[in-house]
Amino acid sequence: MIKRGFDVVLAVVLMILLGLPMLLVAAFIKAVSDGPVIFWTDRVGINNVIFRMAKFRTMKTGTPQVATHLMKDPGAWHIPGAEFLRKSSLDELPQLYNVLKGDMSFVGPRPALFNQDDLVALRTARGVHALLPGITGWAQVNGRDDLSIPDKVSFDAAYLRRRSFWFDIHILFLTALKVMRKEGVQH
Repeated sequence: MIKRGFDVVLAVVLMILLGLPMLLVAAFIKAVSDGPVIFWTDRVGINNVIFRMAKFRTMKTGTPQVATHLMKDPGAWHIPGAEFLRKSSLDELPQLYNVLKGDMSFVGPRPALFNQDDLVALRTARGVHALLPGITGWAQVNGRDDLSIPDKVSFDAAYLRRRSFWFDIHILFLTALKVMRKEGVQH
């Protein structure tokens, strides 16, 4: 209950504070590429239920929907400015909508792509599937894209055991530091 209230209040405050930057990012994406500004992707949510997650589009239209680490040359699919948007995590800002809607929380395991069966199976085996996915999480602040799938799941399971309001605050603080340093982000 406290977590949900915190999520809603923080999402509303951030949408107000970041409204202009979000409009600028949207205008930039529209100016440098064809296609929609927002990319809707099917993700695995709580209890392995699929939901639609919003992101600012950083890839060309028609890009295969697979995890970045499985792509042969992910940079070939980027729109101009994509690396900056991804490293600064600006592409994640539309997920504030998903937090307001209740599909996501600020802190939890990052939602798997609908076709990441290996990640979903490992999370289900460890009970992580019962958590609401997050914009950030314990795995993100401990390696993000540099972690193997089993290591991500180990961090997700550790979060499941340790979760609390103050642990979430700690993770949000560490996330802000990681974003400012642009650490752990692949293409």
